[in-house]
Amino acid sequence: MQLKIQNGVVELSGETILSSVNIEINDTSRIAVVGRNGCGKTTLLRLIAGEYSVSKLDSDEESFFTVSGSPKIGVLSQMTFGDEEVTMIEEIRSAYSDILALKYELEDAQEKMEAEQSGENIKKYTSLLDLFTVSGGFYFEKEYEAAVKHFGFTDEQKHRPLREFSGGQRTKIAFLKLLLSKPDILLLDEPTNHLDIEAVEWLEEYLKSYKKAFVVVSHDRMFLDNVVDTVYEIEHGKTHKYAGNYTQFTVLKKELREQQLKEYTAQKKEIERLSQLVAKFRYKPTKAAMAQSKLKQIERMKPAEAPEAYDLRTFHADFEPEDPGVKDVLSVKEMAIGYDSVLSVISLEMHRGDRVGIIGGNGLGKSTFIKTLIGAVKPLSGEYKFGPRVKIGYFDQQMALYSSSETVLADFMRAFPGMNDFEARSALGAFLFSGEDVFKTVDMLSGGERVRLALCKIFKKRSNFLILDEPTNHMDIVGRETLEDMLSCYSGTLLFVSHDRYFIQKTAKRLLSFEAGGVTEYPYGYEQYTENQKRGGEASEEKQRRDKPKKDKKTYTTPAKERARYERSIAKAEEKIALLEEEIDGVKQELGWEENASDYMKLSELQAQIEELETEPDAAMNEWERLSGEYSELLEAQKS
Repeated sequence: MQLKIQNGVVELSGETILSSVNIEINDTSRIAVVGRNGCGKTTLLRLIAGEYSVSKLDSDEESFFTVSGSPKIGVLSQMTFGDEEVTMIEEIRSAYSDILALKYELEDAQEKMEAEQSGENIKKYTSLLDLFTVSGGFYFEKEYEAAVKHFGFTDEQKHRPLREFSGGQRTKIAFLKLLLSKPDILLLDEPTNHLDIEAVEWLEEYLKSYKKAFVVVSHDRMFLDNVVDTVYEIEHGKTHKYAGNYTQFTVLKKELREQQLKEYTAQKKEIERLSQLVAKFRYKPTKAAMAQSKLKQIERMKPAEAPEAYDLRTFHADFEPEDPGVKDVLSVKEMAIGYDSVLSVISLEMHRGDRVGIIGGNGLGKSTFIKTLIGAVKPLSGEYKFGPRVKIGYFDQQMALYSSSETVLADFMRAFPGMNDFEARSALGAFLFSGEDVFKTVDMLSGGERVRLALCKIFKKRSNFLILDEPTNHMDIVGRETLEDMLSCYSGTLLFVSHDRYFIQKTAKRLLSFEAGGVTEYPYGYEQYTENQKRGGEASEEKQRRDKPKKDKKTYTTPAKERARYERSIAKAEEKIALLEEEIDGVKQELGWEENASDYMKLSELQAQIEELETEPDAAMNEWERLSGEYSELLEAQKS
């Protein structure tokens, strides 16, 4: 399968959204699409999905959109529920309709084989078993059960009808079904939005082992670093391809731009030098031939293009606290939070300059804790107290998305009654509301623009204690990096909730983790937290293996069932060997790709990957030989 767009142009309502799309998707592509808000990333996904078509070029350049084969393209917006009365788990299982049909057929064939062990029955059963194994029949139930759990659904919720779920929950169910249906090209637009860290980590592992192609639009930098190997950036309406993950893309983009600028500058200087020689000698008889030669040399030069300027427009503000405040900022003592029942109990001490990040699963009380601190929700028990002269700046993404028919300028000036028009427009200009933008109504603003307006108000108040609930939602990557830089220079105190692991890693010095067993404070940042969690998890798994009681082997009541058990195990071992060999072949093919020919770092990585992979088939082959030997002994024993 191959999908390719060359020199694609997308026009909507007479306006050109994308002026030059060049993208190629192969069977196992792992592609990220990045760029500023409004640059056309979602438009590109909809073009790939067939919702938009390529416009005709005015130039003579060849332009086309071609697809080989008939790939199934999966898009979340196209996922619908046919029956609201079916349970959630029934809807999820419908993603495996082919495997389920094969499972029922296999069970029927096994019953017939056990009843009559004819050659025809055995052959049919073996054939179906091979197909069932290759299709993932022995692990699909574990796959969807793990997915449902990591997306935060309980065992009780699995058996509820779809009509009982909220809009957000239904979106997550549709997303799960899309992932598990395994389309040939999976299109994901901001898939980590509204997922907690546990769900994002599960999604990363799922995509790492995804056997088909996916294209993802995301502002989650750590997510992109972990799952993609190719980045397409949209800038000034054009796509630019870079090999590697997001971090590698940023490095490569900088290097390429510096090289392009160097070549452009060098050529410009050379043309100036030659032009001066031509001007000096072209009318001198003895030098005319030389001047003419230099002129032809200039004409033969292929003009080097000046690199396009980065689109780095972003907000900025000087928001040092008006009053630095006192040392003791916040004291929380055994405070129970929740509505009808207790969600969590928290104790926390914060001092001037602290930067505490709040992490944890959805539904455990992170946002409720923040709302309790600002007085929107009353604590169920316990107490909290702010220090004297604490001035709070509070951001809540839902509050930022309010509706208003007022203009941006009027809305902002209402928050600062003593401010004149010039001061207000200067403050708004720092957050990219300039010119006629200030006369847009708040209702006309995008999600990202509304967040900027809310932050502009907060920073203008010059608070000494910022309490932020998911501040990076609706922000593009440049905006997130800007906010990180601003907060790193902020001398006040910071408490925030976020699912953006990169933002947490860059900003938090301490962590408050909301977990199923309670709330735990960690006196270090996110990088050390993940390292400790990984070591603790590995130690815990090892302990479980040691402590796990050995189960008695299951006895089989009939010889046919025992043979079937061995046949399934042997088939799974054969599948594993085939998959490993296929993976090794795939990496070896990458070694020969033209784009890797001069990338010595990439070639070194691929060779190391091959050497590591080639040790695995030996272990799998030993397991297959053991099972085959035991199976032969079983057949001999049953004959006698």
